[in-house]
Amino acid sequence: MRKNGFKVKAYDVKDVMPIKRKSGVRPEQASCHTALVGGYVVEGHVPAKDVKRMLKEKPKIKGLTVPGMVVGSPGMEGPSKHPYKVLTITESGPGKVYAEY
Repeated sequence: MRKNGFKVKAYDVKDVMPIKRKSGVRPEQASCHTALVGGYVVEGHVPAKDVKRMLKEKPKIKGLTVPGMVVGSPGMEGPSKHPYKVLTITESGPGKVYAEY
């Protein structure tokens, strides 16, 4: 994210679940990292361009997530690439597809 112009403050905590719950991330939407950006939550390995798009468009959502740890997503590069979706985090119900890779 720093390489894409974001200022990052990282905090290592023993239990991330309280932060996820407080931010509205449901268990099925969870991943390894939770970030708060411009009033939104960004969960997991969401591409920077999608975060920038969200901040520009200001949709009425809680944030974005890439559930799990998908090989091929930013920060999870490897010898193979798996397709994945960036989903919206909403107040209730499953999120909608925001982007596909």
